[in-house]
Amino acid sequence: MPYEPPPELAALTLAQIAELAAARKLPPVDQWEPQASSDSLMQIKADGRWFHDANEFGDGEIKRPAMIRAFASLLRRDPDGQHWLVTPHEKQSIAVEDAAFIAVDVVRQGNALVFRLGTDDLVIAGPDHPLVGRGTADLPAIYLAVRHGTEARLNRSTWLQLVDLADADLTVTSQGARFSLVPG
Repeated sequence: MPYEPPPELAALTLAQIAELAAARKLPPVDQWEPQASSDSLMQIKADGRWFHDANEFGDGEIKRPAMIRAFASLLRRDPDGQHWLVTPHEKQSIAVEDAAFIAVDVVRQGNALVFRLGTDDLVIAGPDHPLVGRGTADLPAIYLAVRHGTEARLNRSTWLQLVDLADADLTVTSQGARFSLVPG
């Protein structure tokens, strides 16, 4: 079945967004504890591009969005910060320069902030998906908890959209949780 990206965020209600997010059947990687492990020879760059086995004969960039979405559905980050591609039988390490995902859009729908990731995942910020400010006052970076310990870094345009939605004290509220956009 061909992949159909979700409609523009601004055209959706919060109920429709929640329905789309729930309809994405993700594998239960948090329940899998495979004993075998290896290196995937993959890397996610800070700008969100995925690479496999890059060498001097080619750049190794994975350019098929469907492959990236499939791999992204298997991602988990352990408490030490190591990212893994996990299946029931094996886990493979994957190098991540910054965050596993990039948030590319945000809208306010009712009392919630909804983010679209570069993988077309939809994440509703709140207690289960908090926003965290890192970096410095000169170079702030905002991250959104996605799933299984992974995060999305907001790209510049999404960060600017979020600043426009912020209160005068540079905080935002989503699903009853309040988040500072100032690095802490």
